[in-house]
Amino acid sequence: MRTTWVYLLVMKSLAILGRQPAIALAELESLYGSEIISIAGINGALINISSDDIDFERLGGVMKLSSVLTTLPSNNWQDVEEVLLKLLPDLAGSLDEGKLTLGISSYGFNVNPKRINATALTIKKQLRVSGRSIRIVPNKSSELSSAQVLHNKLFGTHNWEILVMRDRNQTIIAKTSHVQDIDAYAARDQARPKRDARVGMLPPKLAQTLINLCNPIPDSTILDPFCGTGVVLQEAALMNLQPYGTDLEPRMIEYSQKNMDWLKETHRVSRTPHLEVADATDHTWTHPFNYIACETYLGRPFTAEPDIATLRKVMADVDTIHQKFLKNVAKQTKKGFRMCIAVPAWKFGRHFKHLNMLDSLESLGYTRMSFAHADVSDLIYHREGQIVGRELIALERN
Repeated sequence: MRTTWVYLLVMKSLAILGRQPAIALAELESLYGSEIISIAGINGALINISSDDIDFERLGGVMKLSSVLTTLPSNNWQDVEEVLLKLLPDLAGSLDEGKLTLGISSYGFNVNPKRINATALTIKKQLRVSGRSIRIVPNKSSELSSAQVLHNKLFGTHNWEILVMRDRNQTIIAKTSHVQDIDAYAARDQARPKRDARVGMLPPKLAQTLINLCNPIPDSTILDPFCGTGVVLQEAALMNLQPYGTDLEPRMIEYSQKNMDWLKETHRVSRTPHLEVADATDHTWTHPFNYIACETYLGRPFTAEPDIATLRKVMADVDTIHQKFLKNVAKQTKKGFRMCIAVPAWKFGRHFKHLNMLDSLESLGYTRMSFAHADVSDLIYHREGQIVGRELIALERN
């Protein structure tokens, strides 16, 4: 008979990271510290605190959060199945009566959906013998999508998504407690009364990450000097932070105000933003602020790769604006001030081209912050086919 040794983990969480794991790792590290985080598998992170103590809804880069049930020193699916056949009936036995719903997601295993479904059906048969009714959410791929988890509510007492992650020579088994609410993000982005594609479409989850990379203290004020239609401002307000926005265009201030009014009505947000028309390169901000989080000026949009002469001209113009902006902020802040800005990075050939000012941050008055679990060169938010990506720059005033 096969024997599997099981090591129980206490008060530990497993996070399934988004499309660009390095960004999510930097975000987690900023909020919770590098010492309690370790990389797990190819797109996961172990966090040495309970999932109940993690403010999941403010995380932009984490797709799922789960409570670790156990680990086993094996990557054999048969061993995994054996552990699940013991673990899940024991877990079900601790619950009140009621129908169970079960889904299984596999990360890092070379196992097809048919095998996962067969494992789930074997568990179902065993639970039915004990008199427990159970419904299985079938796998079409090795992992259930966030939409499937949301639709089937696989994050409750009787509704489970079991995560099985290969992590080097061990396997982590966890139970999902939170999943990214893609419908809520879509509503915050698309249902707002004012949107403008010409000034960029900053995703709300990226706005969350920008704020989190500052690690703001509660009730502090977040300034967005390029506020546009107010995406960073709305996410700051939802975190119960005070939003403060300025923009060069009066139309953008009008749009931000209308969007924030809409947010107050639809999400019962109590924060009222400070809004001003201002040029971020020379403005003296009239209200005190604690942090800056923003997407800066990204320059001319491109739908196809430009010639090198055109790109150099655009890069030089954008670089000048950023240098003026950073010098202006440096004059109005003190040592230790933290900010996170999303600046343009241009895909050219197989590589990205960066702003020249990133090589002179020290002379501008800043130190670029580094991370234990993420290389700063990987903090570029982009999608396939995009020419202009967003490079996330976390800075501290020196």
